[in-house]
Amino acid sequence: MKEDSWNDCLENNSAIKRSPDIAKAKSLLETAKGRVEFTLKKELDENNANYIFEDYYSSIIEVIHALANLQGYNISNHICLGYYIKDVLKREELFRIFDDCRFKRNSLTYYGKRMDFETAKYSIERSKVLFNELLKVLDKELIS
Repeated sequence: MKEDSWNDCLENNSAIKRSPDIAKAKSLLETAKGRVEFTLKKELDENNANYIFEDYYSSIIEVIHALANLQGYNISNHICLGYYIKDVLKREELFRIFDDCRFKRNSLTYYGKRMDFETAKYSIERSKVLFNELLKVLDKELIS
């Protein structure tokens, strides 16, 4: 069944409530930050823009999973990760950025549709904003 909300994700077991896992969250965060640090060393050009975008997307996914782990959720798909941002974190503006990135990443991964350079550059910039905003949310969660 297709999920249309966070409640659907819970009802379909695409998101499962469990005990928070702080150690796993910190490990995911470390991996995400390491990937971004590595990606920042790459010179952006027309040949690698789509790959750099995918690196940022992977790091974003890791940060969302880290947040979910801190709050005691295991989320099994990217659609439900989006609903987690929108409905649990109450960050509609971040959800819109994430959903756009998810769509573009799916086009690359599943349909072989590469973005033109300008679209990829724009998507990378949006990914950076999303990544940094999610880090702020995660930092607040780790402090609490």
